[in-house]
Amino acid sequence: MSENNISLREKFYGCICGSHIGSSMGAIVEGWPYDSIEKKYGTLEELLPYEHYDNGWMRDAGTTEDGIERQKLIITAIMRKGDRVNAEDVRAVWRTDINPKAPGNVSEPFEGELLAMAKTNIPASDIGNYCDYSGLVSFARSCHPIGLINAGDPASAVDDVFEVGQLYQASNSRGLQWACVTAVAIASATKPNATVDSVIADIYKYCDRRAKVEGRDDWYAAWAGVNIVDEIDAGLKLTAKCKDFRELRKAFDSVYNGIGMAYCMAYANEIVTKAVCIFKLVNGDLKQAIISGVNFGRDTDCATAVAAGIAGALTGTSSLPQKWIEQTDSAVKNNPFTNTQRTLRENSDGLYDAFKNRLNKMKEFYDVMGGI
Repeated sequence: MSENNISLREKFYGCICGSHIGSSMGAIVEGWPYDSIEKKYGTLEELLPYEHYDNGWMRDAGTTEDGIERQKLIITAIMRKGDRVNAEDVRAVWRTDINPKAPGNVSEPFEGELLAMAKTNIPASDIGNYCDYSGLVSFARSCHPIGLINAGDPASAVDDVFEVGQLYQASNSRGLQWACVTAVAIASATKPNATVDSVIADIYKYCDRRAKVEGRDDWYAAWAGVNIVDEIDAGLKLTAKCKDFRELRKAFDSVYNGIGMAYCMAYANEIVTKAVCIFKLVNGDLKQAIISGVNFGRDTDCATAVAAGIAGALTGTSSLPQKWIEQTDSAVKNNPFTNTQRTLRENSDGLYDAFKNRLNKMKEFYDVMGGI
């Protein structure tokens, strides 16, 4: 399906709406096995109040969570610069805009430790070296703005993931390698003639980090473990055999089933692979990507944020119930811990304006240099 008639501004809005609404609905059942979700809700497809972190705060329906708070800070940095950002740009926003009450309420406790380091003279690109969880989905589920400021330019999206992501995880860590998939998919989905298949083709093109060894004829993975595109390819082969999310979540049971350790359901390879497969399964339909991710079980908010962000960047918001948008905007106004109370439209338009500014700068430079 080609999405030729969807404006770029609408694609930006679809990506932001998808990730925020998907995160909120997914947070209701985060960490649940899918059979528990089905037993309680049948199919969960509405925004509901929920409690998180066991801190006694009952969140309004539509309230987002830690990954979106990370995303909001990146959006703020991009809006202020009006262009692509680096780790120092985002660190500057951390220092001024992180709500001191956020860690432990709407962001993970370890993010308070990262903020403390950000207030020192440690280079921003070194801070992620001190995070214990370099393989987690922390950045891969929040780097949507990196894909959007690089709309149509997946190669630059990769560069920016490895730059900005160093605030959260070690350089070249598997968490950042998987974040490239999210950013590349979003940058690719914003192209005028993008389709589900063209987005997946760009993931294969830009996220295969295998290297050629001198004197050898075979290709090998540049890190220990399965190469990213090989893991996604295996997931897509499972997807091709499934007719709906219920079949797909069951098919993944034998692949991703870790328990018993910190953040056992939130490793980037599991979440991003599932998200790409959901995106393919629903043929880029935003509403169905949200419903499928929310009912998938395990780390539902992260998987839904990634799947819906990619879907929204391709197809926009036409499939979304307006009440979901309104409820999410209402909830942010009542959130005492969030880093910003901007609406979904304000976030997406801020990114869109920054992207236009980036293009204008490129055109001015081209003109100054006399063209080709």
